[in-house]
Amino acid sequence: MPDDSKRATVSVAMIATNEEENLPRTLAAVHGWVDEIVIVDSGSKDRSPEIAQSFGAKHSFNRDFKGHPEQKNIAIGNCTSDWVLLLDADEVVTPELRAEIEAALAAPQFNAYWMPRLNIFLTRWMRHGGLYPDEKLRLFRRGAATAREGNGPHETPSYAGDKGRFRQHLLHYGYPDFANYLDHMNEYSSASVDALGRKKRDLAESLILLQSFSNPFLQLIKNYVFRLGFLDGAEGLVFHLNHAMYAHWKYVKVWEARRRMRLSLPT
Repeated sequence: MPDDSKRATVSVAMIATNEEENLPRTLAAVHGWVDEIVIVDSGSKDRSPEIAQSFGAKHSFNRDFKGHPEQKNIAIGNCTSDWVLLLDADEVVTPELRAEIEAALAAPQFNAYWMPRLNIFLTRWMRHGGLYPDEKLRLFRRGAATAREGNGPHETPSYAGDKGRFRQHLLHYGYPDFANYLDHMNEYSSASVDALGRKKRDLAESLILLQSFSNPFLQLIKNYVFRLGFLDGAEGLVFHLNHAMYAHWKYVKVWEARRRMRLSLPT
């Protein structure tokens, strides 16, 4: 029999707000083989806390949302296992990925590992247009990596050393319907204002507005045409058109914030 006393332990770190639809699927996929589940909740008003507790999660409440990276670092900092598996509430570890993780941790060659993420948009798993393999640094030794603060909602943890790569997919149920997608893009574009504003701090308002049109157009051509987004069918067309608009929203929100500050208008 294997000596469990020498087995590497794993903590799941997660942030969640009103995720009652996603949590059962996500937590069921890790329940029973990880050693600890740590969830930082920003004041959910649905059954998220109850669902988390039913899976044995340590549930920490932080109603003062500090931003996606900062919030994730709170979850990471509360983990006590040898390794941290950082998950979003809408990400699912497949049985194949679980087996690959367990095999890697039996004799680790790296302190951090990339995972290819497969994203669903409406009714299709997207495999083109820059959406795949969508690698994310999700598994690392406790203390080896942290989420990069101030980088908005799409950060990946920062680790400077060599990293391993898994072959099996992490499934991302991020955009199962169009209304959900629009809600997320509005939230994410607002959350990106500070980071994008700092990056464009020396750019004139007029140039930021110009980029709000030129950058989305160039992004659409790059992803839909040159990165073969059209091979994802109707979903590919809908996604890339609307993701270009998402990029437009980010720049317009930075432009609006800059003008309000200059004109001393209320936000």
